[in-house]
Order: sequence, then structure tokens, then C-alpha cells
Amino acid sequence: QVQLVESGGGLVQAGGSLRLSCAASGRTFSNYYMAWFRQAPGKEREFVASISYGGDRTYYAESVKGRFTISRDNAKNTVYLQMNSLKPEDTAVYYCAADRRATTRGYQYNYWGQGTQVTVSS
Repeated sequence: QVQLVESGGGLVQAGGSLRLSCAASGRTFSNYYMAWFRQAPGKEREFVASISYGGDRTYYAESVKGRFTISRDNAKNTVYLQMNSLKPEDTAVYYCAADRRATTRGYQYNYWGQGTQVTVSS
């Protein structure tokens, strides 16, 4: 089992920045491919970003490319999402997810955090 706990969400004005953190426990963190997803009210969950086991490869949704950066610190068992130039359409609950497989498909992730709310005001 892997336990994931997100933090760092909040209310920010458009153009601002937030840094989300996701602390993992329970298993060897570096064995897990990590990702961030988000879900806005009335919308389906969508992929945001993912990062490989060692952190050398990252993938982003087109909607966040160039504004968001995913990173991980395997020594601290933590994955981060730096969000810059935030827009109102980034408002959502953000979830981190972990799986042994390298995938960007949400349904393939076995472990999820409880989510953290990000609200961007215009």
C-alpha cells in the first residue's frame, strides 16, 4: 500500500503561483511513477503531469505545458507541482497518484491522495 497526502492548495489570483506537494509513505517511493490529475466541478478528471521513477522524464497536458512543472525528491518521498501563470480555468481539486506502471491514464493508477483545492480568481 502507498499512502499519499497532498498539500499546498489555496486561493490565488490569476497570474499567481502555487506549489503543490504530495508526500508518500508505505513503499519504496522511487519504484512508483507519479502523476498529478485534476477535476473541476461538473467535469471529468483530467491528466495534468507525470514524472518517471528517477525524475528524468516528465509529461504534461497541453493546457499546462510551459506553466506547470512536476518534480520529485526521492529522498523525501515527495512529488511537487509548481504552478505558475495560473488561470481561472485551472480551478479544480488536484490529486496526486502513484503506480508501478509508467502511464498517464488515470484509471490505471492504483493509489490516490485525498486531493487539494486550487481556486484561481479572475
